[in-house]
Amino acid sequence: MIEKKMIKKHLLTCSVILVLTIIFQLSFGTIKTPKTPQNNRRNYSFISYESAKPAGLNFANETLPLGDKKVKVKMRLCLRRHSFGNVQSDILHRKAEIWFPIIEPILKAHGIPDDFKYIPLVEAGFGQGKSSRGAYGVWQFMPGTARTYGLKVGGKHDERLDIRKSTIAACIYLKELHGEFKSWAMVAAAYNTGSPNLAHLVHDQKQGNYFKIHMNRETGVYVYSLIAMKEIINHPLEYGYTTEKPILAMIAQHDADKLSFD
Repeated sequence: MIEKKMIKKHLLTCSVILVLTIIFQLSFGTIKTPKTPQNNRRNYSFISYESAKPAGLNFANETLPLGDKKVKVKMRLCLRRHSFGNVQSDILHRKAEIWFPIIEPILKAHGIPDDFKYIPLVEAGFGQGKSSRGAYGVWQFMPGTARTYGLKVGGKHDERLDIRKSTIAACIYLKELHGEFKSWAMVAAAYNTGSPNLAHLVHDQKQGNYFKIHMNRETGVYVYSLIAMKEIINHPLEYGYTTEKPILAMIAQHDADKLSFD
């Protein structure tokens, strides 16, 4: 009799354990970890910045100073900053596909290096509308500068939004800046900070090389950002973008002097 009671007690205990196990699995076993931006992101293959493969990095065929550690560090940071892991957007590629076929022939007709087509992507590629300072349009012209170079601004019609007219105005402005600074990298810097500001820095520091002048943070990385933009547009797979884009762009020549990250 005692033995039967023990068996029943043992079976009851086992049953309780089994029921509790089933309840636990039903309650907790099927819960999935919520997907966060981090664990929902694909494991992209990013460029190896220490790779022995040389990177043809230049702006308007003006090469970066070889052997300058500060230049290399800035360039690496800009490349990382523009990778898919940080940007996570194909907006730039889509805008390049629309803008470049219009911008490229205008730049060529005015004798402006093709690399300047990346200015609109750096200036206005991510955003829409006016900047906090009043810059507007593809080339982010300030109202006064736009009027100076022939664009109508005001009322209901703002030609800063006309990609053809604003690109022509930008070409006139860029050519004028080159006549003053004699360097395309310096022209890009002047486009960002303004001709008077850059001329003041050149005078004070007795230095006309963009990569050696001490500038404000934004202008100091501006040309690096243009080079980085060129890299991700021309070589998207190396920077984490999943699809090659059919960019109708004139790809920069890679037989120029190269900057190696060895």
